[in-house]
Amino acid sequence: MSTPIPAVFLEYVAGLKAHDVQRIAATFAEDLEVISNGRRLTKVQFLPFLGALYAGFPDWHYDHDPPEWHGDLIAVKWRQSGTHTGTFAWPGYDPVAPTGRRVRIPEQFFRYRVRGERLMAILPDPMPGGAPRGILEQIGVVMPPL
Repeated sequence: MSTPIPAVFLEYVAGLKAHDVQRIAATFAEDLEVISNGRRLTKVQFLPFLGALYAGFPDWHYDHDPPEWHGDLIAVKWRQSGTHTGTFAWPGYDPVAPTGRRVRIPEQFFRYRVRGERLMAILPDPMPGGAPRGILEQIGVVMPPL
């Protein structure tokens, strides 16, 4: 018998699909870490990114394979896309006016660490064009080298 996927993770996915940043935030531990391409974002840094994403891409869409356990991590293969029709304004970067570009992220595994009733870590597989970096690159944001 396999271990069920925790309810907090399913709530997180529902929050993503609803573009509900407050709902997503309620699933995060205070010391959440998002670790992507060697860069670490805290909860305080990551939530504004999601807000900017949903404002800049009102049609942002998530599709995914069923979540599964990979050791002590939940793994999900995501497919993400949207059209840049709003201003993308993430603190620390110049706002990007709508470009009308259709952004598509290659299929990408994200792994999640859950402890208790909260997500502790989000670990996207590093890959060229992957999220979150690939979103920014596709709308012309100049990113520092890895």
